[in-house]
Order: sequence, then C-alpha cells, then structure tokens
Amino acid sequence: MLRKLYLLPLILLIALEPLQAMHIMEGYLPLGWCIFWYAVSVPFVFLSYRFIAAQVRREPRRRVDLALASAFVFILSALKLPSVTGSSSHLTGTTLGTLTVGVMAMPLIGTIVLIFQSLLLAHGGISTLGANVFSLAIIGPQAAYLVYVSLSKVISRRSIVVFVATFIGSMATYVTTSIQLAIVFPDPEMGFVGAAGKFLGIFAVTQLPLSVLEAIITVGVIELLEGTRRSALAVVDRAQTLRTLGLSLLALVCLALPVVGGYVDFGSGADDQAGEMVEALATGYEPTPFFEGYEPSEAAEPWLFALQVGIGILIFALAYRAIRRRSKA
Repeated sequence: MLRKLYLLPLILLIALEPLQAMHIMEGYLPLGWCIFWYAVSVPFVFLSYRFIAAQVRREPRRRVDLALASAFVFILSALKLPSVTGSSSHLTGTTLGTLTVGVMAMPLIGTIVLIFQSLLLAHGGISTLGANVFSLAIIGPQAAYLVYVSLSKVISRRSIVVFVATFIGSMATYVTTSIQLAIVFPDPEMGFVGAAGKFLGIFAVTQLPLSVLEAIITVGVIELLEGTRRSALAVVDRAQTLRTLGLSLLALVCLALPVVGGYVDFGSGADDQAGEMVEALATGYEPTPFFEGYEPSEAAEPWLFALQVGIGILIFALAYRAIRRRSKA
C-alpha cells in the first residue's frame, strides 16, 4: 500500500488546480431557502459541538484525532481536479474524520472549514452556508458511515470497505447539491425531475473519477496512520521512515499545487457550469448576494488557497507527531 500511496503525488501533480469556488455560491439561493437550510443544519452543528466536547472531556487525547480530521478536510477541500467531462471539481475529505473521530464530529468541522473559505477566499457563501454544511458535512459523512457499517458486516477487508464508503460519501455530497439547486430552479417543462437530471449531469458525472481518487487517498492515509500507531519501539524503523517521507512528499505537492495551478487553465468548474444552468432554467435570474465579503484578486487567490493548504498541513503534522510519540509511550 505504501508504494501505491507514493504514486499519489504524481497523480496530483498532473491533475490538480486551485479551487475557484465551491458548492452553492453566495447569492444563488433565495433568502427563504437560505433560512430553511440554516434551520436544518444548525441542530446538527450544535449536536456535533456537544459530541466533540464530550469526546474531549472523556478522553483528552482525542484532540489529536480531531485535529487530523480537520486538517484533512482543510487540505483536500482546497484542491480542484479536472474531470473527464471537461469541467472540474474538488475533493471533500470528510470520510477520514467520519471513520476516525465519528460521523457526528463532521458537522462542526465542516462548518469551520466552510466559514474559513467563505470569509477569506470568497468561496461558497455565508447566506448559503446552511445548504453547503448540509451537503458537505451532514449528508456526505452520514452516507459514508452507513455504507461503512453495512459493508463491514459482509466484507472482511477493511481497505475495500473504506474505499467504497469514501466514494459514496463524496458522491452523496454532490448529489445533494444537485437536488438543492433543482428544488429552487425547476425545469420550465419537466419540473424538479428535469432540473435534477441536468444538475446531476454537471455535478455527479464530474465527481465520479474524483471520488475514486479521494477514496484512494483516504485508504492510503488511514493505513499510514494505523501503521504508525502499530509501529514498534525500534530505534530505526524503516517502515515508519517511509511513511513519514510519503506524507511529507504528498504535503509538499499539495502545498505547491495551488500556486502552480494558478497559472494553468483546466477549464470551467462544475460550479460555474451550474451557474450557467441556473441562468438557463430561470431566464433573467440575477444572483443576489446577501453578504458582500472579501473578494481576493486573481493574483492573490492561489496564494490564499495555498495558505489554507498550509494551515491544514501544519495541523496535520503536529497531530501526526503526537501520534508517533503516543505510539512509543
């Protein structure tokens, strides 16, 4: 598995670019629907806070696992990949935390990441935050968790179960986003069903190969972390050295890609195509931002995404170091 993981930087190097926008952008939902999705998501976020607080209070060392889960979402959600359809989209990173710290931890973690991106990167939106939290941090993790629990009963090889769960969780996020938009912008002739098919053609089809890649990355990182926890008290641990080198190489590639990708055009994003579809379905529709936040320049945007990746890498590195120390204690 280690050899397979070392191939990931090469895959990422030729595939990734910085993220232009994510999920439903500011102004693309009427105020009533913004309030509705807030009302649906806020209880989950509150319960998530209670869950995390109880976990940390009962076992303070869980802070390390929570930091790893948060860092993973920070890093993966800042990377965008071109797809076979000619559009591009991004990874979610939520299944790792779902399987290591619990599915109920993800609503709060996802909310923190989405707020950070909305305020600093003009990425997503504050008014649409409830809708984006619902798709990324609630439905996606719940789908991954249910698949993981169900498959674990019939498949003994955990890597296969994790792979399928990650794939389904990633796909579920984008299917949910498609449904959210189709409800608001039905097709003039075929209604909700017609609009859902069109949005799924943009989001779900694009996400298929990306969900496979996310599943590979998640399986690889989980196996590396578990190998670290099982490592013996050897003065020279060759396997542990390889794990550290592999993670370090992957981190450097992820950190460099947002900047390098800022000068490479991989085509329009799935979110841009969704915006065009909204305009086609609702003739004359004009997005109405309810929150005018900071808008980075084109020159600054790649560096800000690199900053997000860098924050994620720093948190991940500190948590990984704590795990290594714990494994030797």
